[in-house]
Amino acid sequence: MDEVHHWVGSNGGPDFYQVLKRNVEKTTTAGSRWVCTTNAYNPNEDSVAQIIHESEMVSAGYWLYDCLEGGLAVEDIRNEDAVRAALVKAYGDASWADIDGLTRTILFDRTTPDSTYCRFFFNQIAESSDGWMSKAEWDACYDDDDPIMPGDQIAIGFDGSIRGDSTGIVGARLRDAKLFVIGVWERPENAHDDWEIDVLSVEAAVKRAFETYRVEWLYADPPYWQEPIGRWSIEHGEDYVFEFWTNKPTRMVQAVERFHTAAMVQDLKHENDPKLTRHVLNAVTREVPQGILIQKDSPRSKRKVDLAICAVLAMEARADAIADGRLKIRRSRVVGF
Repeated sequence: MDEVHHWVGSNGGPDFYQVLKRNVEKTTTAGSRWVCTTNAYNPNEDSVAQIIHESEMVSAGYWLYDCLEGGLAVEDIRNEDAVRAALVKAYGDASWADIDGLTRTILFDRTTPDSTYCRFFFNQIAESSDGWMSKAEWDACYDDDDPIMPGDQIAIGFDGSIRGDSTGIVGARLRDAKLFVIGVWERPENAHDDWEIDVLSVEAAVKRAFETYRVEWLYADPPYWQEPIGRWSIEHGEDYVFEFWTNKPTRMVQAVERFHTAAMVQDLKHENDPKLTRHVLNAVTREVPQGILIQKDSPRSKRKVDLAICAVLAMEARADAIADGRLKIRRSRVVGF
């Protein structure tokens, strides 16, 4: 198995790995073994390289793991002596490596992110420099206490598509900003070209959310869904369902910044839903005149970010619901004698 840092969910890498793993395990007595080579992985991508590296089989010593890491501190990546020493350490006895040329490239090339040099030249695990949310930041917001319950006051963020991207619904509880996934519809692997989102299923999920929780505010991105959003406004109240155009950069930049700040200081929580986590960690930043937006890593990428957009809208809906005075906290009554 080669280059398994590229074996990620969007190209079916982890599923393919599981097939190979089962076949090797079933035939070990006949001599089956495997060899795996890789560069350092991006911990936001859940690649096969990461799966193997974090496996208990590796930590227990059942698999042979061999790696030379440069050990370069990020702040030293423009220090010639430190870079050269790290390259010598990382390349070991690879006498064909052009240490001088690599040193010059790292010192003077500004077109390649530092994280790429860390991964591919120094064998050091590093996140993409254009990633929106680090895994450490997101993991710090995980909270498995006080689960979301029917009847909780919530706000909702909705981002819809018809064919290309995913459609998602994310809730945020008003009293503690805890995020949870209400529904997500992703294009299946090997889907036919005429595959479309099941609109009726999406509408049923919205209806169910209003029946299950006390929905105080819903922000929905309108493209392709203006007619259903209009009906939701009629059915549930025009002061509960609102449009939020994510293609308006000024407003969206502010929403993205508020969300990221809340995550950094742990003013939001989440249930560690794997799909929400994947979408949040897939998001990369794009600089516009108004500030920073988030998007997929490329227009045709299979690494979806729609639930991240939903989460941002849900947090905005929560803030506006609270500002409108809709947060009602039940207090126990104390009676004195």
